[in-house]
Amino acid sequence: MHFANPYLLWLLAVIPLMALYYIYRTRQGGAAIRISTIEGVRKAPRTLRYYLRHVPFVLRCAAIAALIVALARPQSVEEGSTSSNEGIDIAMAIDISTSMLAQDLKPDRIEAAKQVAGSFIADRQGDRIGLVAFAGEAFTLSPLTTDQGALQTMLGRLRSGIVEDGTAIGNGIATAINRLRESNAKSKVIILLTDGANNRGEIAPLTAAEIARSQGIRVYTIGVGTRGTAPYPTVDFFGNPTVVQMKVEIDEKMLQQIADQTGGRYFRATDNDKLKAIYDEINQLEKSKVEISAYTTFTEEYLLWALAGFLLLVVEMLLKTLLFKPLS
Repeated sequence: MHFANPYLLWLLAVIPLMALYYIYRTRQGGAAIRISTIEGVRKAPRTLRYYLRHVPFVLRCAAIAALIVALARPQSVEEGSTSSNEGIDIAMAIDISTSMLAQDLKPDRIEAAKQVAGSFIADRQGDRIGLVAFAGEAFTLSPLTTDQGALQTMLGRLRSGIVEDGTAIGNGIATAINRLRESNAKSKVIILLTDGANNRGEIAPLTAAEIARSQGIRVYTIGVGTRGTAPYPTVDFFGNPTVVQMKVEIDEKMLQQIADQTGGRYFRATDNDKLKAIYDEINQLEKSKVEISAYTTFTEEYLLWALAGFLLLVVEMLLKTLLFKPLS
């Protein structure tokens, strides 16, 4: 409870002073009459009126206390807030070509990408996210959704070799655009992760980038892979598993052009830590807008206290008049 005039509560100090004065007056005695002996009175039984003789004074103290509290204007306080969330729609396009099995990132590129993408999704509470995979062709894993459980499940099922091999970057962007085309979000983003150069697909990457720009979609591109060569698992002539060094060929110029053309940025991830740092940076660059308005409501409660005080005074007056009428 809140008081508008809390300094008036100091008036409650008058209550103990009244009690002291009442005790003093009681011991001094009130009106008296002369009688020859008190033996009969001493032996008389004590009635209920005797035990209730102090009730009027208690009621008066309670009434004064209630009126003082009413003067201090008690108020009930309700605090709260309202928030509005302006989310971002994000389509994540992930390369699943066989070259993503290279082990320059641990345990390999595709598993590292899935782990970091999963952490990124978990941080985007309230945003709608869609998943697109591409190799020689592109397909939708998940439409835009806020269901993080479903997104994590679909991401966990992602693996290389489930579609024809190749790197159709243009098709990957175009499929992601289709996921965002009907979006009403003020901010629409594609995060494209690949480890190669475009060598398949019907749509050229820069043509897809131009479509994205016309739709108001920013594209962040990530080239994943070390520089030079990277260990790649394969089988030898006798069918035994082995590892060979494969040349890393990422078309960084084209990825940079896609990002520049759409207002995004290009990043190069050469190891797990760098890949995580890239997603963290994108997470900071694309923050959802949340507006919080706080409010406090005061409701006056003094009327109840005032009514209680007056009611107690009325009861005290009735008791003194009808039940405890003093001798005159």
